[in-house]
Amino acid sequence: MKDSRIPAHYVTRLLAQAHLAGCDTRTILQQAEIDEQALSSQADISARRYAALYQLVMRTTEDEWFGMFVGGKVQLGSFRMMCLTLLSCSNLRQAIIRAGEFSEICRGMLVKFTLDEDTQSDHVFLRMVPVRSCSTEEFDQLLSDADPGHILSAIIAWHKFAEWLTGKDIALHQVALRHPKSRGCEPLACVRQESVIHDCHDVGFAFSQGVLDYPLVQDHESLMAFLSTAPYHLVTQDPLKLSFTERVRNILKREVNRSIPSAEQLSEMLNMSVTTMRRQLSKEGTSYQKLKDECRMEVAIHYLACAELSNADIAEKLGFDEPSAFFRSFKKWTGQTPGEYRQQQLPKNP
Repeated sequence: MKDSRIPAHYVTRLLAQAHLAGCDTRTILQQAEIDEQALSSQADISARRYAALYQLVMRTTEDEWFGMFVGGKVQLGSFRMMCLTLLSCSNLRQAIIRAGEFSEICRGMLVKFTLDEDTQSDHVFLRMVPVRSCSTEEFDQLLSDADPGHILSAIIAWHKFAEWLTGKDIALHQVALRHPKSRGCEPLACVRQESVIHDCHDVGFAFSQGVLDYPLVQDHESLMAFLSTAPYHLVTQDPLKLSFTERVRNILKREVNRSIPSAEQLSEMLNMSVTTMRRQLSKEGTSYQKLKDECRMEVAIHYLACAELSNADIAEKLGFDEPSAFFRSFKKWTGQTPGEYRQQQLPKNP
């Protein structure tokens, strides 16, 4: 993946924040393989180098949301656990609600985002609010005392996280901040030129209401890749992106245990026509049926390792009308019947 470049002043600002938190910034720079001389000359920095630097600061301070406003200090590993709880969500709306529920029980998080929906508007507002254990007065004081750049960094983080979950660009209609423009607001992450409004009562960001129905397209494998480079997604205009084929495959993999969507249902989830979806998959050398078969085969192989499941049980779980249809398909995929596969792969009883 082509690496983006980050302006040097983002690195300088991160290092200043790290120094205030008690970090040995020279050692961290060396570990991130960032040249101090290049930094002093204001040369742009590789986004991946900046991400590595950011990760080092997070580990050193033991604060996974370093430089982003959440109200407190969040323990390492919390973000990974939150991501894992979101992967089973069908769409962005569910993910936002579940992320808010996670924030309620996550140590260090005193704020969360909640949906404000207006049926008379085409836009929805994701508003920052206190968790139940934090009073309105405490929340107002936290916002007043916070670095405005940290608040904006948090908003950028949640926006780009939503883009990663859905695999789509999400246009921001508005970013609302409570503090006056005179206080300044330089985030620790690159931000596109969006409509930022100051002196607002509410803090958050607005986007098209239809975005809430976007399906989540990530899976455990892509999450591990995402976590290994985070916060790369915060600091580059080109976050970890999936190909169209990968997006479709991940939706099918998530849905195969429920009710695998038809081509028409899948195209509707992706906000496009069936013809457009098929054409895009064809460009990438695959098809809906091929991906559907691959996902069913992967799950079938997993189920066949479960001795307590009969072949008829597996056929039903995979959405086949009859066990015989499952038998025929599995033999077409692997050259073996389900029974032959089980006999060959499963350990023999002593």
